Amino acid sequence: MTFDSLQLIDPILKAVQEEGYTTPTPIQSESIPLLLKGFDLLGCAQTGTGKTAAFAIPILQQLYENKEYGRKRKIRSLIVTPTRELAIQIDDSFKAYGRHTGLKSTVIFGGVNQNPQVRTLQAGVDILVATPGRLLDLMNQGFITLRDIKYFVLDEADRMLDMGFIHDVRKLLAVLPKNRQSLFFSATMPPEIVKLADNILKHPEKVSVTPVSSTVDIIQQSVYFVDKGNKTGLLLEVLKDKSIKTALVFTRTKHGADKVVRVLNKNKIKAEAIHGNKSQNARQNALNNFKQQTTRVLVATDIAARGIDVDDLEYVINYEIPNIPETYVHRIGRTGRAGANGTAFSFCDATEKPFLKDIEKLIHKKIEVVDGHPYPLIDLNPEPPVKQQRPSRKFTNGQTKAKPNRSRSANTSSFKKR
Repeated sequence: MTFDSLQLIDPILKAVQEEGYTTPTPIQSESIPLLLKGFDLLGCAQTGTGKTAAFAIPILQQLYENKEYGRKRKIRSLIVTPTRELAIQIDDSFKAYGRHTGLKSTVIFGGVNQNPQVRTLQAGVDILVATPGRLLDLMNQGFITLRDIKYFVLDEADRMLDMGFIHDVRKLLAVLPKNRQSLFFSATMPPEIVKLADNILKHPEKVSVTPVSSTVDIIQQSVYFVDKGNKTGLLLEVLKDKSIKTALVFTRTKHGADKVVRVLNKNKIKAEAIHGNKSQNARQNALNNFKQQTTRVLVATDIAARGIDVDDLEYVINYEIPNIPETYVHRIGRTGRAGANGTAFSFCDATEKPFLKDIEKLIHKKIEVVDGHPYPLIDLNPEPPVKQQRPSRKFTNGQTKAKPNRSRSANTSSFKKR
């Protein structure tokens, strides 16, 4: 099958060809015809399968064929997604596929001044891509109305649930027009997500291009067992391989991401961090530098796990094993996209072994263990930090108050390269 066989209009087909697309991915070939016929859609698709084009192309075509020629454009399509990075990339896709249609899209998200976004909205747009918080905020201020919405997309629904956006989504559903086409995409389908989909969709068609929570088969996955204190040493060792031109490294915390960046830069490896404490401009600059390969290593927290779309990214490194197995799937899904090669390394200390076991159970696959590296796991049973009793001090009324303990709990000792 080719895009020519999907009955696309000339302006969109021309744009798709300019993007270098010839053969649609499975989710595109299955979803686009259904959506052009007006069906609601429940899509379960692994990240990196071409999901954005699967919904953007038919929405653009339907909007183009049902143009409204009023004095001001009305928001007729709404796409809601959990992260700023993903929202920006979806908007870029709409602009790319719709460049010859005359349709106008914009993106709104929090963490930046709202005034430029408001000015764009006031000028009129056909398609709005938004994160939930900023969308509700501007709705409450009267800058956005959803009464003209014909096409609604909830993307990365399971991530919405993970990030606590479920209540915001329900608020949006309460004000959306009943007569609309709704699209619901999620990489995993736990019971809570299925229940949410039932509330959004009407007699939907279902498309599932990969087994639920499966990882892309082409990605080579391996795990290094290493003591927690030696992970930075192991990362430096791995990055000695000059064939690793760029690598996306995932940490569990913002502080951890910044710490890894400092170590890498100190060792003359250009690295930047991307996480929630960074300004939107800083995050976008870091991502652009990474895409242009002026930054070799991008260190990210899980909030960015689905928001980073880099062509030909070959290496993902889990500096820390995620405690939610589905998160592992999303992380490594940044590589091996659309059939490209991909490699995922994971650094696992003794306390993370249960997380690894959960991941292998989810993906139905035993991850290959790398032996013989310079930092083998030695401390097999690390003890958790011991809580010290805080000495009390007397007050004049005879009461006591705990004295602050400013000393740090003893941590597991680290082992240096042998």
